[in-house]
Amino acid sequence: MERIKMTTPLVEMDGDEMTRILWQMIKDELILPFVDLKTEYYDLGLENRDRTNDQVTIDSAEATKKYGVAVKCATITPNAARVKEYNLKEMWKSPNGTIRALLDGTVFRAPIIVNGIEPYVKTWKKPITLARHAYGDVYKASEMVIPGAGKAELVYTAEDGTVSRELVHTFKGAGVLQGMHNLDDSIDSFAKSCFQYALDTNQDVWFATKDTISKKYDHRFKDIFEEIYETEFKAAFEEKGLKYFYTLIDDAVARVVKSEGGFIWACKNYDGDVMSDLVATAFGSLAMMTSVLVSPHGYYEYEAAHGTVQRHYYKHLKGEETSTNSMATIFAWSGALRKRGEMDGLTELIRFADVLEKASIQTIESGKMTKDLALITDLKDVTVLNSGDFIREIRAEMESML
Repeated sequence: MERIKMTTPLVEMDGDEMTRILWQMIKDELILPFVDLKTEYYDLGLENRDRTNDQVTIDSAEATKKYGVAVKCATITPNAARVKEYNLKEMWKSPNGTIRALLDGTVFRAPIIVNGIEPYVKTWKKPITLARHAYGDVYKASEMVIPGAGKAELVYTAEDGTVSRELVHTFKGAGVLQGMHNLDDSIDSFAKSCFQYALDTNQDVWFATKDTISKKYDHRFKDIFEEIYETEFKAAFEEKGLKYFYTLIDDAVARVVKSEGGFIWACKNYDGDVMSDLVATAFGSLAMMTSVLVSPHGYYEYEAAHGTVQRHYYKHLKGEETSTNSMATIFAWSGALRKRGEMDGLTELIRFADVLEKASIQTIESGKMTKDLALITDLKDVTVLNSGDFIREIRAEMESML
């Protein structure tokens, strides 16, 4: 068959370790044989980020603004051990955090539902979409180790020189200190993205913070969400029969576990990070989760929501066989290709993305899967495949469908 033509490139952000290996396998087996792929390539592997002083991460985000759609492989956010392992110049910040700050918007994560992989929470009948704010909080925090007794304060100096102070703590001995921030404009974009995505996907919105404890910081989120909803989205929600409500994060957790799913759960940055992992795991696996950053400016960045699968990478380097689940990375590619097709009016590219996802799901439902899924499936007589064979089985399924 003739390969499907593209008119505008995707921004391609390569990554690290085992997911980098899967990235190339997916391109070679599932995309390049069928699509005349056009990408603007950025190597976000840790060595190249160190070599470029992380400028490559900034460049990839700026390219996303130019082209509108990006697809990203999982990357390493280095800790002290990684700095030593890779002999880094410094402990570079999260590339995801950098990209999200530059693009603004909200990360939407939803489980990939497959027959035979049942949720651990038995009440869940429909997917739960996590909407994670993509800017600020702990990911943009400033930190300090306090060596001994002393006074810590928040200090704000206005442009006119006026100074405001708030006591943080009077230390009697050593400790640690952290300062976080967020922006009204970013919270505004977060709210608008959540409400618009809800209208587009016909889902209710639940928003949860801890405003009873954080009476200014978290309360600011609550107030902005309420104002945006009342002034811009309430009528459209009511017309569609959709609901928006706010509750405390601990109450939300209890409600979510007892729910049947089928709604958007909006969370602040770190809450969304943790809760999306919880929801993905409860639905079956971290590798069975889609993730897309939606910016109110019209940018989309698709990614795998899990890590770089370090343990499997070390086995791979030793020449040992791995059985690594590539579903989240496959769906990052399919999501980006579908969105590129939608933006460029390429129906064949949209259809290809649909076939890629359907073939991936049908491969698992036919009993052919990676080890992580074989351990939790209800299907009988399953075949456990290694990393490459799983992708090749998907290709065979695609070829029969196309």
